[in-house]
Order: sequence, then C-alpha cells, then structure tokens
Amino acid sequence: MSCEEQPEPTGDSTRTGQVRGLDDAAAAALARARAVARDKGLRPGAPGRRRATRTPGTGPGFPVTRSRDPQAVGEALKRLVAAREWSSELSVGGVTARWPQVVGREVAEHATPETFTDGRLVVRASSTAWATQLRLLLPQIERRIAEEVGDGVVQEITIIGPGAPTWRYGNRVVKGRGPRDTYG
Repeated sequence: MSCEEQPEPTGDSTRTGQVRGLDDAAAAALARARAVARDKGLRPGAPGRRRATRTPGTGPGFPVTRSRDPQAVGEALKRLVAAREWSSELSVGGVTARWPQVVGREVAEHATPETFTDGRLVVRASSTAWATQLRLLLPQIERRIAEEVGDGVVQEITIIGPGAPTWRYGNRVVKGRGPRDTYG
C-alpha cells in the first residue's frame, strides 16, 4: 500500500498520536534532566551531596550563640523561670518537698504544708493539740523557712487544725445549725 492509499485516520488513532507525542516530550525532558545531572557529576538514584553550611561564630564552643543552637536544659529552664517570675514559687516548692528536713521528722509527721499563694503558706496539723504546738513553734519555723528560701518569700504562715467531717449531703440543704443542735 502506498501512502496515498492508506485509509483516513479515525478519532481514536488521532488521540493515540497525541498521547504518543506527549510520551515523546516527557521522555525527551527526562533525558535532558539526566544529561544535566550527569554533567554535574550526579548519578541517577544516588543520594545528593549536601554541602556543610555553617554560619560563622555559632555552635558549641563559640561565644556568640543563636536561638537555634543547641542549649543546655538547665539554662533554658532558668530563663523560663525568670521570664515567668516563678522563682519564689519554686523555692517554696522545694521547701514543701523537703518538709521533713526543714522542720524536723517529728513535726513533719504531724504537720503538712497545704498551699502557698501570694506569700501565705498554709500548714495543716493532724490534731488540734499539734496545731497549738505549731503555733507556739511558729517563730522557729518561720526562721528556718527564711533560711531555706530567703527573707520575704514566705510572708505569713497559717496553722490550721484537722478538717471536720461535713454533714451536708446532696443538693438540698436545710439552713441552720443542722444535726449539731441535736447533740446538746
């Protein structure tokens, strides 16, 4: 068959020619990219070489540090505590954690620190007798805590007795003295 005798192309064969042309264009682009990579000394499929770039004067051992340089955890925590102004709360927290060493083993068995807010430390005693005893020992306890955390951090120490049981149960409560007035 000669070229003139070939049948007229249908729509499907025209589409195939367009796809074939796109495939050829993609193959040509890929061949050009491979040639450029080969000229640069890169091999296809091999990991690329990274250049070690470093800003002068940064990193460990240099006096100038940047915010993205590795830093010690302790130094970062010190800056956080200073920024949030937590130093007094942390020092009192250290005293409450070491309560038996600060006030003594016998006192610590019968008294526990409960809260510290706005310079006021609340200590709960195990009985009313121990609450009275702690109120008598208050100057020594204040002096000892001031030695541990510094003057002015704990401005007031409040000693409270043991908690009493509650007689209130449920949502509805009758006003007045309640069941206590039946005990005499």
